[in-house]
Amino acid sequence: MSKQHDPRTDPDVPAGMSIELLQDLHLLTRDKQLNADARRKLKQIRHLVNLLRPALDDTLARSGDPLIVDCGAGKSYLGAVLYELVLGPAGKGTLLAIEARPELSVAAADRAKRFAQARFKVATGEIAATDLPSRPAIVTALHACDTATDDALALAIASTADHVAVVPCCQAEVARQLDKAKPSDDASAALFEHPLHRRELGSHLTNVIRALVLEAHGYKTTVTELVGWEHSAKNELILGKRVQKFDRAARARLRAVLDRFHVEPSLVRQLTARGLDPRAEPS
Repeated sequence: MSKQHDPRTDPDVPAGMSIELLQDLHLLTRDKQLNADARRKLKQIRHLVNLLRPALDDTLARSGDPLIVDCGAGKSYLGAVLYELVLGPAGKGTLLAIEARPELSVAAADRAKRFAQARFKVATGEIAATDLPSRPAIVTALHACDTATDDALALAIASTADHVAVVPCCQAEVARQLDKAKPSDDASAALFEHPLHRRELGSHLTNVIRALVLEAHGYKTTVTELVGWEHSAKNELILGKRVQKFDRAARARLRAVLDRFHVEPSLVRQLTARGLDPRAEPS
């Protein structure tokens, strides 16, 4: 029989976190232990919450009832932990979890009710079609698949959120566009001649463009690792803090990248459709 440990002494269990809530989220087993998969998930969530702390502290200090939006919430691991560790103790702030799958939304709403998370709200539907109750202070997305991360970023930019934090998941759209691209020179063509390289370059290029789009719309952007690569291959964290209306130099760099590789990702298309083309020269 394996030795049992007190989860409250486990470094991967956030201090102050409800053990019962972690069990309800299936991040702890029935006997209150962490299996390997749950440990990886909890480590990522804990790190993201810690990295969001400066934005959360800033938001809670400046606003009486800030709105935090969790896009593509899935089983609402992140939202439940954020509420438990930050919004609950603060006694203010609303967390809105957006999830397209009704069964997951219903489960999250039921859990919030059972654990007295009164300001945990759930919206069922597509991110782009969600009406927000107020301007969000923070928009986040943890492993929202493919263009769902673009949906979250478009929502944040269009609603002028103060802070943005996304950890992208799989992203295949730009790789498909590269497959049809006609590069202007042999050096560019060599970068994505092989399918494996095309997939990897497409993923990297997607996040480069996402960071540039944030900068183009006035966000000071940082790109870093969330946790060690041994814990997850989907590990790139893009953080943004809105500091100005736009950045002319970032718009020029974005145009150069898009023109060089002949791609137009979902994020660029969505913002352009909203009259917020990140490539446009500001008037």
